[in-house]
Amino acid sequence: MEIQLDILESLGVAIIAYMLGVFIKNRVKFFQKFFIPSPVIGGLIISLINLILNQSGLGFFKFDDVIQDFFMNIFFTCIGLACSFKVLKKSGWLGIKLAIAIILLLPLQNALAVGLAKTMGINPLHGVAMGSTSMTGGIGSAVSFGKIMEGYGALNNTSIGVAAATFGMLIGSLVGGPVASRLIRVHKLKSTGVQIANKDGKNINLINQKTLMEAIVIIALASFLGTFINRLLALTSLNFPYYVGCQFGGLVTRNILDIAKKDINTKSIDILGNISLNLFLSLALINLNISAMLNLALPMLVIMVAQAIFIAIYTSLVTFNLLERNYDAAVMVAGHCGVGLGQTPNAIANMEAIIEKEGPADVAMFIFPIVLAIAVNLFNPIVITFFINFLK
Repeated sequence: MEIQLDILESLGVAIIAYMLGVFIKNRVKFFQKFFIPSPVIGGLIISLINLILNQSGLGFFKFDDVIQDFFMNIFFTCIGLACSFKVLKKSGWLGIKLAIAIILLLPLQNALAVGLAKTMGINPLHGVAMGSTSMTGGIGSAVSFGKIMEGYGALNNTSIGVAAATFGMLIGSLVGGPVASRLIRVHKLKSTGVQIANKDGKNINLINQKTLMEAIVIIALASFLGTFINRLLALTSLNFPYYVGCQFGGLVTRNILDIAKKDINTKSIDILGNISLNLFLSLALINLNISAMLNLALPMLVIMVAQAIFIAIYTSLVTFNLLERNYDAAVMVAGHCGVGLGQTPNAIANMEAIIEKEGPADVAMFIFPIVLAIAVNLFNPIVITFFINFLK
């Protein structure tokens, strides 16, 4: 029996999951050592409870999706508002190298999954579903391209892709922290961040009702602009997630304000963005369909584990070295693990967890989200389409 929870009920459960995660993380050194985000801890526990209730026949809670998407889009609007070209242009070459690392991973993920699928006698298009389609692309990409591959005879491809993306969403938050933690420890890396945005003015980081309301107005207008950008993106043949328009809405708004020499309270926006991220992750994790992962066939599980191991190695050897082997590079490695296995919020959560423990990473937080959005959303559909046409 499915029990549908409304917006406020879903938010209430998500808050409980977050509080539970904070409580456990503060008392378990393992989670602190490996930077496991609190929403992941609490959300996973709620999902396990939901699974037990469902398996015992007592019922299954279905949480509201609208509020989850709302917080995700607000969070990415805040990320866009942090992308000032005045700062980005100072790290232009680094951004190009990050894009190269992200783009190179896409065909390699597909090649690994397709190769293992053929070895184990699985339709190679199912391998594509468990490659960059679901790993870097996420659930939305798995659904969109899954329908196309089913048209070419890959039965249940959509379900396979969604299950893979679900697995990746969990493991992406578990892999990034330990990989970055090892790099920081082995190379004795230290934060050199100085919170660049804080230099804009003496009172720019004052937090009160007035500054928070001003931040909400800016975020709301930027996300409103993002809806029109999404309409333009919809005219292309590429499959852009809705949050991309919101992120670019934030970017455009921030740089217009920069040109007009209008200061904004970046700390208020960061606070609202981090709150939105925690709530989004809590809502996403409590809504995980763990039974889909438990029902994965052995070959699928082999491919998923192989993907996790591969990206840990790839980001340590390729991403870290391309990005100059410093503290910001280690933070971006955590982000790349998060998005390479899960979704962009997993990446940002991984980065935020490390920053919370080890200190600011200004360059990483400024360039990673926008480079990621451009590199993944422009190139992943092209890579996926190439593999589908080659293997169909």
